[in-house]
Amino acid sequence: MANAIPEKIRMNTTLLENLAEVAKDAALLKGVLMRIQETPNSSELVTYAPFTLFPTPVPEAVFSQALAVQTHFNTLVDKISQDAEFLQDALASTIEVDDFTARLFKIHQQIVKEGKSQSVVCGLNRSDYMLDQAEDGSSSLKQIEINTIAASFGGLSSRTPDVAGQLEQSERILDNNPAAGLARAVAKAWELYGSEKAVIMFLVEEVQRNIFDHRYVEKELWNRNIPTMRRRFDDVSKTGSIDQDKRLFDWDARLMMERSLAVKCPDISTHLVGTKKVQQVLAKPGVLEKFFPHQPQVVEQIRATFAGLYTLDMGPEGDTTVAMALAAPDRKGEDMVLNECVGHLLRTKSSEHSDGGVAAGVAVLDNPLLF
Repeated sequence: MANAIPEKIRMNTTLLENLAEVAKDAALLKGVLMRIQETPNSSELVTYAPFTLFPTPVPEAVFSQALAVQTHFNTLVDKISQDAEFLQDALASTIEVDDFTARLFKIHQQIVKEGKSQSVVCGLNRSDYMLDQAEDGSSSLKQIEINTIAASFGGLSSRTPDVAGQLEQSERILDNNPAAGLARAVAKAWELYGSEKAVIMFLVEEVQRNIFDHRYVEKELWNRNIPTMRRRFDDVSKTGSIDQDKRLFDWDARLMMERSLAVKCPDISTHLVGTKKVQQVLAKPGVLEKFFPHQPQVVEQIRATFAGLYTLDMGPEGDTTVAMALAAPDRKGEDMVLNECVGHLLRTKSSEHSDGGVAAGVAVLDNPLLF
């Protein structure tokens, strides 16, 4: 694979150290920030989010492939979220052994029984891939998962091109502003809700080191004069309630949220679509055709990104998976009014790590350099 770092720079330790100091300052100037680990809920002390000093070469063909297939994945997620029978069949074995998924599915069943209070749904999906490099040096795109509830780093990745531009010729760095695109979807949902008094609420975790990533999306909403608020899970459990018209005053438990008129991002069924089990079922022959019955090209584009996913359910198929793992233990509705691919995110980590992201201190933010 191509190398983005000229040899004269790679061999000059002093120059690399100087470039690193410039890059750190650029990250602070451009707002590629995280709170420090010791005080994750205070912005009194912040540091730069970890990032690569140079962009990473990415084959233009697979980069373009990822962009082109994203809207098809968005459509697929939307179609599955409206197919209660498919979700029931796909998750039947999972909910027997996984308590978290079982609790989500119970809420989903309750909402299906009662009927949805809100027909508008907002989905911010992030499809995660790795490049599979063959012995001949060619690369192919393989999907690791599609995130329907954890599409983080859209904010900070909107700023990393500016940092890289301080060190590289700016024309070599791709423009990228997913924060604006994510906000555009949320703003559309706010508009469809139909009330100027409506507020966008960010439901956040107790530990908020990555708050600046959120703030970039919030800023885009502020620029549109759309009010926002932030609430923690504990806050909403204590104070949430809905009135007789099912209008949400604040957030409570997930069931209260699903019962309300609030536009959810995501709603409970879209959340369930993001499970690994659904992804594994989609890889079975004929399943994609169910959702795209007269679109063989779309089916081909989606299927081309699939990596091997195998069931661990009890039975012959699960037994085969276990045997394979022991032999080779390596780990590898309604009308849509807005369906876009709004940007990209590249994260890089050492091959010695199999799990963990930027927030965990394992991966770092990166920029693609197409070749």
